[in-house]
Amino acid sequence: MLAGEASAAAAEVENAFAVPPDTTAAAFFDVDNTVMQGASLFHLARGLYKRKFFTTGELASAAWKQAYFRFAGVEDPEHVESARAAALTFIAGHPVSELELVGNEIFDETMAGRIWPGTRALAQMHLDEGQQVWLVTAAPVEIARIIARRLGLTGALGTVAESVDGVYTGRLVGDMLHGPAKAEAVVALARQEGFDLARCSAYSDSSNDLPMLSLVGHPCAVNPDSRLRDHARRSGWEIHDYRTGRKAAKAGMLGAAVAGALTGAALAVARARRVR
Repeated sequence: MLAGEASAAAAEVENAFAVPPDTTAAAFFDVDNTVMQGASLFHLARGLYKRKFFTTGELASAAWKQAYFRFAGVEDPEHVESARAAALTFIAGHPVSELELVGNEIFDETMAGRIWPGTRALAQMHLDEGQQVWLVTAAPVEIARIIARRLGLTGALGTVAESVDGVYTGRLVGDMLHGPAKAEAVVALARQEGFDLARCSAYSDSSNDLPMLSLVGHPCAVNPDSRLRDHARRSGWEIHDYRTGRKAAKAGMLGAAVAGALTGAALAVARARRVR
């Protein structure tokens, strides 16, 4: 419960409405592979690596998880947990203001070009109806807010990292906003904003988000994994898939990605040995 409540408590509305607001309805969007191709934590990690926040070996590990996630279309709980721990290690001791500044740069460098146009259009549809549109993601809330702001959305719910005097401690407030914690955050925000969940919509690619999707009156599967696709079909939910040619190329692309990650790691080890 603490993760959801912490995320809702940290919620900030980013944009006012240009049309008369529909105050009792809202839309909730997962980020990774729903709004954006791939994992936002990986794009963040790659940007932090360029800025010398961590080592080549740590990036190689993140690259393997990204390749698996992107091409297999599955969120492995162990990968999610290790990504969480790594992200906390990377930002510990850094000012919150630094991550926010760097996050804007990273969005421009690696995230902006990876937004799914179809999902962006779905979000805009809700905005045009005067509804609030929130991102709900396991990514750090500071990064989630940047993505929401740059896409013109209402705000974001994300994982809340603890900070003291404006500096990250390397600990979380509650837990990672993942799976059931997302549902708890949505319930807390709905209570705070006065949303009628039966009139709300939710969008995700992952079966891990079934608790959130099942809360609302209008759930939708976007680029779904196989389990979510099956559940959506059985339940009569709307399905959108924007991954052109994904199924035909899936096996070869995964193999190439894995090979590339392993080759990169091997080259990094070889270079390190030569230096020693």
